[in-house]
Formats: sequence, C-alpha cells, structure tokens
Amino acid sequence: MTDFVRTLRDLNIAVVHPFDRTAEELRQQLSRIGCVHDAFWPPPKTLAEKYDVVFVDMAEGSAKYLRAMITRARTELPTIIAIVGYENPSVLAQLSEIGAHGILTKPLRAIGVMSAIVMARQCWSEQNALREENEKIRRKLETMQTISDAKRILMQHHGVDDREAYEIIRKHAMSRRTTTVEIAQAIITADDMLSNLKPAPGAAARKTRIPKPEQD
Repeated sequence: MTDFVRTLRDLNIAVVHPFDRTAEELRQQLSRIGCVHDAFWPPPKTLAEKYDVVFVDMAEGSAKYLRAMITRARTELPTIIAIVGYENPSVLAQLSEIGAHGILTKPLRAIGVMSAIVMARQCWSEQNALREENEKIRRKLETMQTISDAKRILMQHHGVDDREAYEIIRKHAMSRRTTTVEIAQAIITADDMLSNLKPAPGAAARKTRIPKPEQD
C-alpha cells in the first residue's frame, strides 16, 4: 500500500468525462495530489499506452465504447476508475463489463480521489499478479499434457513403460540441448504426420512405426 502512495505523482492519468463541474473538480484534486493528467471528451477511439489510470464517466450504454477505447492498441490494461451519478442494475453490470477497479460517485467530495486511486491501483496490481500466476499454471499444465501425450506414443509404439518413455525424452533433450517439451512436441508432430500417410494404391497397408530413439 505504501508503494502505491509513494508513486502517485509518477502516474499518468486520463480523465474521460464531459467538461462539466465534476470533471473540473476532479482535475483540481488531481493537480493538488501532483498527478500528471489529460482530459478527453468526447471519448477518443484509443488511449495512449502511457496512461496508468483512466477515470471514465459511466452512463447507460457507455460500457461498449469505453471498453473498446481502453483495450484497443494496448498490451496491458490500465487501472480503471468509474465515475457514476446513480446506481441501477444496468450501470452496475457495465462496471463489471469494463473491468472497473474503483468507483467515485457524483457529486465528488473534497476528499476521496486519492484514496480511490490508491485502492484501485492495489486492486489492479493484485489482479495482474493473479493473471500472471494463472498463466504460469496454464503453461505448466500444457507442458505436462504434451509430455504425457509423447510418452503415450512411445509406450504404444515401442513397448516401454511410463518411466522409460520419459527417460527417452529426457536424454534426447539433453543431447540436443533443448527442453523436454520441445522433444515431446516433435514426437507428437511426427506421429501425426505418419498417421496421416496413406498407402500407395495397390500396396498392402503396413502398420506405421515410429523409429525408437537411440538410448545412451
């Protein structure tokens, strides 16, 4: 939490809101905090990658174009703080649709903007950390599945057991200075190619066998 407070003045902030009293008060408070910010209205088609935090005016039917504006041409989503003038099921659903990390209500109060930014940044950071962890788990599961499929192919064609199949993959990876998953994928690709080969017309069908890798 302390880090988010310390880095407030390093943030680039975009305010996407009609140029009215609410926008003016928000910009005044951002200036008091020391945040660099730019104001936009109407909403631009895209937002520059440099913006870390985006305040958006949340109204009926605005979620679709706001989401497009925020996500278009960006590799990482910014922290999103929605400004709402009222609450109803439609607006609440749109908050979820745009992935808001924080909320400010109209009329704005003299205090609350700094707290909203800090809490939203913390939420954003935790979501990113969770997303990265999920991606690591997904990649690990894919790797395990690929190796499992390759072992099954070796076991089927060469009559080895699970341990021996993995040892074949591991030794080939070591000898070629590559990863076990790359060797496993090569085995799967080769098996797919050989399985799709059709016998020449008039020739007797023969069972396709994958050459057994040489073991050290």
